[in-house]
Amino acid sequence: MDQSKTQPAYWGVLPAAGVGKRFGTERPKQYQTLLGRTLLEHSAHALLQCSEISKLVIALSETDRYFAQTSLADTAKVNIAPGGEERSDSVLSALACIQSSAQPSDWVLVHDAVRPCLQLSDVQKLMRAAENHGQGAILVLPVIDTIKQQKPHQKVTTVDRTCLWRALTPQMFRYGMLMEALVSCQSRNLRVTDEAQAVELLGGDYCLVEGAAENIKVTQYVDLSLAEYYLQRI
Repeated sequence: MDQSKTQPAYWGVLPAAGVGKRFGTERPKQYQTLLGRTLLEHSAHALLQCSEISKLVIALSETDRYFAQTSLADTAKVNIAPGGEERSDSVLSALACIQSSAQPSDWVLVHDAVRPCLQLSDVQKLMRAAENHGQGAILVLPVIDTIKQQKPHQKVTTVDRTCLWRALTPQMFRYGMLMEALVSCQSRNLRVTDEAQAVELLGGDYCLVEGAAENIKVTQYVDLSLAEYYLQRI
């Protein structure tokens, strides 16, 4: 079959190997429960709802003892990959798990395991934008606070926020580009905080797609209450 004439496939990736040391609880934060489901289950929901996504690959810690208790463990659309020490290691591991099936032109959507309020409408909006752009797209929100900057031994300055955006997830890129970008960063010992940064360092491009404000990342225990509030209303 001529691969150039086939439609690209879509893959979801959830790096979920964190052990939650900074969260202050014994149970990792992706396994904290809201409305009867774990944060991980909520975070996976919109990607599993999306009929265009073939598989959702979840990268787990080798010491994980909670995943088997979730509904995701019995979901046919879900595959498991070994997680790594850093987020980028886990994403690379997930990409490696589908390497035999994925084509370089396929699309990969990487989503945080602790963003439980992602809506299917945002996933679909992101997909259309990435397809139109050709290389990739990420969900973002405009910075609305006044931002201050203080460098060592210098006075405080105010940063122009008109061109500043908060990066959210999912972040969507071509499989081949994302794999190359993450491998390149790993080989150069460059630590990146999201997939978009890795693509930037490779010289790649992408577009910004404004997402819903409800798509919060649970970073502190207090965030659970806000996430629960949003989940009850979306």
